[in-house]
Amino acid sequence: MSTDRVRIFDTTLRDGEQSPGASMNTEEKLEIARQLVRLGVDVIEAGFPISSPGDFESVVRIGAEIGDACVVCALSRAIPKDIEAAAEALAAAKRPRIHTGIGVSESHLRDKLRISRDEALERAVAAVKLARTFTEDVEFYAEDAGRADPEFLYRMAQDVIRAGATVVNIPDTTGYAYPEDFGSLIGGLMEHVDGIEDVTVSVHCHNDLGLATANSLAGVKAGARQIECTVNGLGERAGNTALEEVVMALKQRPDVFGAETGINTREIVRTSRLVSSITGIVVQPNKAIVGANAFAHSSGIHQDGVLKERTTYEIIDPADVGAGGSSIVLTARSGRHALRHRLEELGFEMAEDEFERIYADFLALADKKKEVYDEDLEALVGERERTIGETYHLQELHVMCGEPGVPTATVQIVDRDGNVLVDSSHGTGPVDALYKAINRLIDVENDLIEFSVQSVTRGIDALGEVTIRVRAGDGRVFTGRGAHSDIIVASARAYMNALNRLLVAASTDIHEEL
Repeated sequence: MSTDRVRIFDTTLRDGEQSPGASMNTEEKLEIARQLVRLGVDVIEAGFPISSPGDFESVVRIGAEIGDACVVCALSRAIPKDIEAAAEALAAAKRPRIHTGIGVSESHLRDKLRISRDEALERAVAAVKLARTFTEDVEFYAEDAGRADPEFLYRMAQDVIRAGATVVNIPDTTGYAYPEDFGSLIGGLMEHVDGIEDVTVSVHCHNDLGLATANSLAGVKAGARQIECTVNGLGERAGNTALEEVVMALKQRPDVFGAETGINTREIVRTSRLVSSITGIVVQPNKAIVGANAFAHSSGIHQDGVLKERTTYEIIDPADVGAGGSSIVLTARSGRHALRHRLEELGFEMAEDEFERIYADFLALADKKKEVYDEDLEALVGERERTIGETYHLQELHVMCGEPGVPTATVQIVDRDGNVLVDSSHGTGPVDALYKAINRLIDVENDLIEFSVQSVTRGIDALGEVTIRVRAGDGRVFTGRGAHSDIIVASARAYMNALNRLLVAASTDIHEEL
């Protein structure tokens, strides 16, 4: 079987960010974009410039920094001002792409857009022609194609190709399709649309029925040569096609798909962990490829087989996705060289002064634990990164609680100007008292809607990590994370992280869902 190249279009920074609580600032998006380049993606969809000043700036800065390492794409609706904003944001990009489109299903035409099919065709063609005045690389998305009349979809694809589209994106926006159905849809395009062989057919599948990966692969078998996906499967509702799943499926089964990607698979786990750390969305342990249990075996039969020959129960070598372990055991007796070596193996590079701060944190943790694991180190680095650029910094806290007694918390916070703020409060428990005290000092409307605590590693002395979500007065949701050996301190850090993100958030985003 001959092997074709399938391009990987990563939309973690655009569609993935639309996951509730997954909003990222520009610096965080840049950090992920740099890692996506190391991963080897072909296209980075950097944002939706018209939606907010923050999205606009992210596209500008990513386009300027990435250079010609990959294509940098900006989303727009089939609206002139959207396309113009996308073009302006991409002005410094070496390989810019404008991604524009319109709904094609009867539901979208009738209920959302309230236009006829002919009007939709006119808008689509006009959008592609306008985008072509700014760049030669124009991708057109036919929103909700999974529920569209195939004949109308063929006609739409034909018209936008004639107008100059270089990529035609077929999204299953609602996750409605199943593999045979979606594969037939792509196959119909390949058969009935003149010139389709001269453009790239892309698939963008959502996971509402858990079929995003299967549908994307069915699209590849039918002729699609670009998959739009996100790291860890982030995205609206149930998420998008998971990058790690389709990439490894294509790599493991060339006999079925006859296609390959340019992804450096050894960077997959590192990328997954970075995105999880920045967004605050924890990867479920049994998640394919990148979950904590993806290469773990508890069954005695499985253990026996793996010990004799790994491939009896593992079709993927953990090293192939960057999930290999380490033989270095870090304790309080480990020196700077051992710590720096392990941090570098985990992909962390830092200046000497930042390393010294991490080393101090490491020693403090190692004094409380018998052994410091990789996950502990990742949590320490993440905790340091979360304090950069804070509006308010938690300096001290003291909590009193017990039975009988009234839980009471006192907090000391320093603002950006160096002013020290101190207050106390009581509550139903230590965390409630703590959060009330913080709210007395930081007067910003919010509701705590989710609170979770998990052990970063095993053992009674494990580092605790708290993840919370707060809803702002305008309805937006912000995630905060904090890690510490004391879960009360971790709870305070998580809340401060969420409030700081709320305070510096850009204007309300306008999301155009594919």
